[in-house]
Amino acid sequence: MSERSNPWQLQTIVSQLRTARNQWRSQNGRVSGELGGRELPSRAAMAEILEALCGALFPMRLGPVDLREESEDFYVGHTLDVALNALLAQARLELRYAARQAGLPDDGVDETATVLIQDFALALPRLRSILDSDVLAAYHGDPAARSVDEVLLCYPGILAVIHHRLAHHMYRAGLPLLARISAEIAHSSTGIDIHPGAQIGRSFFIDHGTGVVIGETAIIGERVRIYQAVTLGAKRFPADESGQLQKGHPRHPIVEDDVVIYAGATILGRITIGKGSTIGGNVWLTRSVPAGSNLTQANLQHDDGSQK
Repeated sequence: MSERSNPWQLQTIVSQLRTARNQWRSQNGRVSGELGGRELPSRAAMAEILEALCGALFPMRLGPVDLREESEDFYVGHTLDVALNALLAQARLELRYAARQAGLPDDGVDETATVLIQDFALALPRLRSILDSDVLAAYHGDPAARSVDEVLLCYPGILAVIHHRLAHHMYRAGLPLLARISAEIAHSSTGIDIHPGAQIGRSFFIDHGTGVVIGETAIIGERVRIYQAVTLGAKRFPADESGQLQKGHPRHPIVEDDVVIYAGATILGRITIGKGSTIGGNVWLTRSVPAGSNLTQANLQHDDGSQK
């Protein structure tokens, strides 16, 4: 092949990439060719599944443009059948991967995956009810919202919350990788980063939303409203004797019912924001506050600049 017809030196690059892959696999205890197929779930497949699930949950708003009400049930049934079977295939991949990582046999993976996706399917009506409360919270909480339809079609916070409700169920069911993929697809689209482990009550509203971060062990009550660039994060990351970060410890805030957190607030550590509190914009908070608190930058500081 002439240099003109193959200017990219593809054979050399392909060979070098194969060498790099095999080196990584060898360093990480992987045997090249041992699987013969895909090892991990597919982000592209999950994106299609989530789009289909959104359409099935809200067919006349997030479904196909030519859908008519008399065809809703047929569309929902067909879409769920395709999406759930595709999700089952991804769940099998994750469970097999997890078994291999733990050095365990993957016997029974198909049966376990089927049960998990059956439970997920049965949870969809309940999740739709919770999402209805989220949509209404956004409509009632934003004077610029002209209708619930506008909220559902246009608000990035609602898209992020739909993905979170679905991802959180997967996370609790024992499919954390599928859950994280689902969350990161929404993160990429909206700029809102909600870890699927976060527990969030009904009627949750994220206004504007860009830059919001909610950590894995955060617990959020009902009727909570937060604005852009709010962080519910960890203050410190405990390590074990070898210096490795410890996983799973509660390290993010608890936000009780009816709390409002304004733009740019940073709330760190396993602290509690009491019921009905208001946290002002750009507040940096690392201690618990009682119910009914109203915190701003001004009332957090003494005249000398020290924190109260």
